[in-house]
Amino acid sequence: QVQLVESGGGLVQPGGSLRLSCAASGSIFSINAMGWYRQAPGKQRELVATITRGGRINYGDSVKGRFTISRDNAKNTVYLQMNSLKPEDTASYYCNADGVRLTTMAVANYWGKGTLVTVSS
Repeated sequence: QVQLVESGGGLVQPGGSLRLSCAASGSIFSINAMGWYRQAPGKQRELVATITRGGRINYGDSVKGRFTISRDNAKNTVYLQMNSLKPEDTASYYCNADGVRLTTMAVANYWGKGTLVTVSS
């Protein structure tokens, strides 16, 4: 099994910054694409950013120019640097990854349990 564990959420004032981390662990052969999604109360889950193993990046329109995704392949970890945060960025942020299990070589998609980001004064 592959587990994704997020960290770094919390309360921040508008205009502030936070950095989220997500580490994949378990029976891993490789982690391919990784990314972040978010879900605000009463809204659908939406794309924040994704990054392939080779470094190709895609951002959701609402975060372009403010958020930066990066990853450390050696650590199977993805990061999300969030700057110029707005109240509308308040949501639970979920890590997502396509992983290949070591024992079966099966490819599957995995989700973390989420970390809450609250932007408020």
